[in-house]
Amino acid sequence: MKDILNDKATLRSQLLHSRSLMGSDRRVAACRALRDALLALPEVARAETVAAYVPVGSEPGGRDLAEDLAAGSTRRVLLPVLLADNDLDWAVYEGPASLVPAGRGLREPIGPRLGVEGVRTADVLVVPGLAVDRRGLRLGRGGGSYDRALTRVRAAVTVVLLYDDEVLDRVPAEPHDVPVDIAVTPAAVYRFSR
Repeated sequence: MKDILNDKATLRSQLLHSRSLMGSDRRVAACRALRDALLALPEVARAETVAAYVPVGSEPGGRDLAEDLAAGSTRRVLLPVLLADNDLDWAVYEGPASLVPAGRGLREPIGPRLGVEGVRTADVLVVPGLAVDRRGLRLGRGGGSYDRALTRVRAAVTVVLLYDDEVLDRVPAEPHDVPVDIAVTPAAVYRFSR
């Protein structure tokens, strides 16, 4: 187990370093391509509720991910609120003005909280990640927040947004890691069987 944790930490460090080297022009272009590919997914197009996240720093998806998901549709978008124990509460996105700065550089919605189980209402859950492998196993930042959310939405379609070089043959995994259904990169969409 200790080896897997060390392998995860090493891979996280490498991937974060690679992201830090990405130029802003490339990142902006990648975010546009990711947005277009995500919105083109049939699962997203027909979803009544999508739970997503607000990208920060070099995270794929772009600063306006929630707005892009909500624009031009009646789709309800849920966004996370990080709790003290690293679990995620959820609130409905109500436009850019409904986001406020929070700890760890995050932006969170200010609306009424739905509780950690609120994510169960989502038809699609879009999660951040650092990498995914050919089995659909996702490597996150290590806090376990989205791992918990993934266990709550067994009936929802789960999607991770990544850059092109972050789809790997294999990522270190633990027994509790939950695979995602789809990985979207600027250049491709990968579908995994659960």
